[in-house]
Amino acid sequence: MKRDLLPARVAAVIGVLAIVAIASMPWWAERATLALATEVLAMLALAQMWNLLAGYGGLLSVGQQGFIGLGAYALVVFGLQAGLGAFWVIPIAGVVGALAGALVAPLVFRLSGAHFAIGTWVVAEVFRLVMANLPFVSGGSGTSVAKTVMGMNVATRMGLTLWWALALGAGATLAVYLLLRSRWGLALMAVRDSERASRSLGVRVARIKWAVWVAAAGVCAMTGALLFITKLRVAPDPAFSIDWTTTMFFIVVIGGIGTLEGPIIGTIAYFLLREWLADLGSIYLITLGVSTMVVMLFFERGLWGLWTRYLGWELFPVRRRLGPPAG
Repeated sequence: MKRDLLPARVAAVIGVLAIVAIASMPWWAERATLALATEVLAMLALAQMWNLLAGYGGLLSVGQQGFIGLGAYALVVFGLQAGLGAFWVIPIAGVVGALAGALVAPLVFRLSGAHFAIGTWVVAEVFRLVMANLPFVSGGSGTSVAKTVMGMNVATRMGLTLWWALALGAGATLAVYLLLRSRWGLALMAVRDSERASRSLGVRVARIKWAVWVAAAGVCAMTGALLFITKLRVAPDPAFSIDWTTTMFFIVVIGGIGTLEGPIIGTIAYFLLREWLADLGSIYLITLGVSTMVVMLFFERGLWGLWTRYLGWELFPVRRRLGPPAG
């Protein structure tokens, strides 16, 4: 066994054991622990999607809350009004988010850099204003979606919520890893580094940017539906809150942008800080802000980059040899 592959293989074994342990939690964990695990996994899914866009695709979006909100309102339309069970709505929400992402892509992709970032935020605000002014989804007052889980006991609901969160969190991580190991992943990172050079090499820049944008929109919408199943009430302001995107930003930057390990480390760091400091009010927010600035100034690749600087470990090796070494 090659020594450079040992950490990755150990991590794979630990990952499988962790997935099995999390999947079994409904039979042994307390409700508060189940709720926390669900939130952690959901935020991991969102962070992996933001990292895919910004860290690997160079698409600095500050409007992903728009797709989270659409996922939440898919729960209202297809669950509350059409009568589908809440957990059947989650994949439908993914389709809604992907379609919305595809529709707005021609607009936001006309922009670049800071203009792209502002454009994605404007799109999210348009989504929020539309939902806030649609009477059939209760407008700005919001509505309860408890009816979508009516008849389901609490233990079953929490178990299904956790399993969906596990599928999204672990699935998003695995999907990004497999993408980056493919030729599409190589093309995506080439586009991030230089669109002009990528085009000269035959990379279809517009197509690959469109694909990751739509995929991220779909996963964010599915996660939004899941998160609001746990809240049982949907309203425009919390559903389309920019806090969703700022949390993704914090997690990815702290953990290490442009690495698969970064969102995992960042998610753990975020929830540890939240559990330790949430009762301190503004001190909690100040700590998050100062931590982000320190990492951005002194540790460009985040906590994971600091770790790999000294050990050189890769838990998710995505670099491939294209041929035998020279000589």
